[in-house]
Amino acid sequence: QVQVVESGGGLVQAGGSLRLSCAASGSAVTSLYINDMGWYRQAPGKQRELVAEIGSDGKTTYAESVKGRFTISRDNAKNTAYLQMNSLKPEDTAVYLCNADYRSYFGEHLSVGRAWGQGTQVTVSS
Repeated sequence: QVQVVESGGGLVQAGGSLRLSCAASGSAVTSLYINDMGWYRQAPGKQRELVAEIGSDGKTTYAESVKGRFTISRDNAKNTAYLQMNSLKPEDTAVYLCNADYRSYFGEHLSVGRAWGQGTQVTVSS
């Protein structure tokens, strides 16, 4: 079983910064490989939208609305992704959720899937 845990959310004024972390880990597995990791966000009454994603090779993709303000990075040794958010705007207010695409082995048994975290609230005041 693979778990994803986000941290780092909070309340910040417009123009401020926050850094989110997303850690993936496995229980009852002998090996765990994390491929793509992504950050999504969901505001009240709105659909979940992709914010940024990063491959195991470091290749990144960003939503147009956050380009130049947000930076996604990862530490493969820790199976952890980060989202540095600068110049925050009130419209960035949302629950930020992380996911991790994984391959895990329990002995010779292979599991492939996408694990989601519970999310962390980011609130930007004007």
